[in-house]
Amino acid sequence: MVGLIVALLVIWLIVACIGIAIKGLLWLFVVGIILFVVTTAFGAFTANR
Repeated sequence: MVGLIVALLVIWLIVACIGIAIKGLLWLFVVGIILFVVTTAFGAFTANR
């Protein structure tokens, strides 16, 4: 489970970096950051259970 969460975090960071690198894809950066935060919160919630 931890491996899956770490993999998702890496994927979301890559998506956010692509959104920054390509000017017209600023929305992709926003989506990547939102998904990163949600995944981090989910990982923290499941780790405390």
